[in-house]
Amino acid sequence: MYFDVVVAGGSVAGLLCAREVASKGFSVIVIEEDYEVGTPEHCGGLVSLAGLEELQVIPFRKTFEHMIEYAKIFAPNGSSFTINSKKQRVAEISRRDLDKQIAFQAQKNGAVIKVRTSFQEITDTGIRTNQEKIDCRIFVDARGVSSIINKDRTGVLSSAQYEIYADWIKKGRVEVIFDQEKYPGFFAWIIPSDEGKGKVGVAGRGINVTETIDRVLEEKGNYSTIRKIFAPIWINGPIKKFVEGKTVIIGDAAGQTKPTTAGGIFTSGMGGVYAGQAISKFLKTNNSEDLNEYQKKWMERFGSEIERQSRARKVLERIDNNTINKLFESITPEIINEISEKDDFDFHAGSIIKLLGFKSSIKTAQSLISGELKKLLR
Repeated sequence: MYFDVVVAGGSVAGLLCAREVASKGFSVIVIEEDYEVGTPEHCGGLVSLAGLEELQVIPFRKTFEHMIEYAKIFAPNGSSFTINSKKQRVAEISRRDLDKQIAFQAQKNGAVIKVRTSFQEITDTGIRTNQEKIDCRIFVDARGVSSIINKDRTGVLSSAQYEIYADWIKKGRVEVIFDQEKYPGFFAWIIPSDEGKGKVGVAGRGINVTETIDRVLEEKGNYSTIRKIFAPIWINGPIKKFVEGKTVIIGDAAGQTKPTTAGGIFTSGMGGVYAGQAISKFLKTNNSEDLNEYQKKWMERFGSEIERQSRARKVLERIDNNTINKLFESITPEIINEISEKDDFDFHAGSIIKLLGFKSSIKTAQSLISGELKKLLR
């Protein structure tokens, strides 16, 4: 069996890459190891409408019924502030539906998609799956965090996310809970799907995520669980090389997620788009420089923002609970309003800097974070 391109991984990045390659008339197959495209849903499903538009994905009508109106951010001592997020035009979406929509686009352009088919190894002429050998000119690795987990475990955090029914989940309200003792290096989150329905998750370094998420839910009140997902997340930013010979690495496998939140529908999706465009050009010219345009283009678009987010993460990881509580005391209504007026969901490092960058906050945390904060403010 021969295809110009084999894509391993039928998620957003892989499917968008296949869509782009197939649209230029080249043969491409997507192999997905799970029994269904879009399953399981590993992410929280938050995406900006601007991001979907750039990915050339038309939002379902019901998407507009799942808009996020505000985010409530909690400190370890229970104090909080609320950011109005209407201007960011962010929606909670079903990844199952999104992935299937992109799969349909790819198929309409000529791509072949096979589920329950897993990548085994690269061969001299292509790859071998659990079912057969496939010859190809380009292999695209879109297998997610599992593809890089053995190369650098320092960038991997354990996470758990439950889909639940609970009357304390409010439509349109995201909640983020910081506590360095309970969720070291990350946070807990509540993302509504509707009134009384949503996703509750936790992640952190060196924690038992099952015990941790159970404690969160017990503290919140009555609930019913309808789905449980356990998956590693990646927070160390992009890997050094997106292209290795005739292998092209995209999406989570390339570390194309936000270091601050591990979200990556847009950033990973654009990795798939840029990779598909570069691969199509290479297939015409056979010039390896055309493949390298993919990494150059992605880094030009996201590199600076991801670097700033990485520095923000280093600052946040070094702050203890007492410092976080004091930082929250420094946040003024004026700063909250200024952040609320921004439409920077996909490029939010500036908002984090504002939350860290007050004079009183810097004094509070100077001994811990001044060096990294100075780099952030450059």
